[in-house]
Amino acid sequence: MHDDGRVEPRTRLIRPMARETVSLDHFARSHWREAPQREFAPLWEAECARVPEFTESGFHAITGLLLPIWDRLPAENMRVYRFETDDGERVIGRLVTPEALARVYEGLGVTGAAALSSAEAWSAVLDRGAVLELAGDLQIRRALVMQALRIELAGFTDGAVPQLKAMGLISEIIAWRLRLFVPTAEDRGPAILAAIFDRHPVLRVHARAAA
Repeated sequence: MHDDGRVEPRTRLIRPMARETVSLDHFARSHWREAPQREFAPLWEAECARVPEFTESGFHAITGLLLPIWDRLPAENMRVYRFETDDGERVIGRLVTPEALARVYEGLGVTGAAALSSAEAWSAVLDRGAVLELAGDLQIRRALVMQALRIELAGFTDGAVPQLKAMGLISEIIAWRLRLFVPTAEDRGPAILAAIFDRHPVLRVHARAAA
C-alpha cells in the first residue's frame, strides 16, 4: 500500500534458494508464464538438483583474553561461542560481523583493515540492517516496502539515474517519488553492489540502521 492509500498488487517469485517480490505490471512484462504441474515439476526438481549440498562461508572471531579489551569490542552480539577447528583446536571467543570489523581494528589500534566485500555488504544490509555510506553522498540501506524487505540506494541525483539503472538497479515511483532498489535475488544483488562500489567506494559502515 502506498502512502496515499493506493494498493499496488504484487506477486512473490519463489526459487529454491531465493525469493523476490515484484509488481504485477513488471511480472506481466517478464518471461514468466503459467505452466501445468507436469511441466513445472521436473523443471523445479532440476533447479533444486543444481543447488550444492553444502556451502562454505567465512566468519571473524576474536579469541584469547577478552576481558581487557571487552570495552573496545562492538556492543552488539556479545555472546561468547565455543567451537573446535578441523585440527582439533578448541577455541572460545566472540564473533564479529564483517561490517563491524573495521571498528574493531580501529579500537585495537590495528591498521590495514580489509575492505568489505560485496557479498559481505549484501548480507550486512539485508540480513542485519547495516547502512553503507558511499562516496558521492550515496547510501545503501534496507527498506521495508509493502511488507517486503528491500535494498535501496538513496542520495542519487536525477542525472545519475540512467547509469545506475544500467548497472541493474530497479526504479519505482512510490508516493510520487522516484526510488532505486537493488534486486533482492542473491544471484544478482552482490554483483550489482560490486558494480556500484567500483564507482562509489564504501566510506563508512553503520552496523545497524537507525530506528
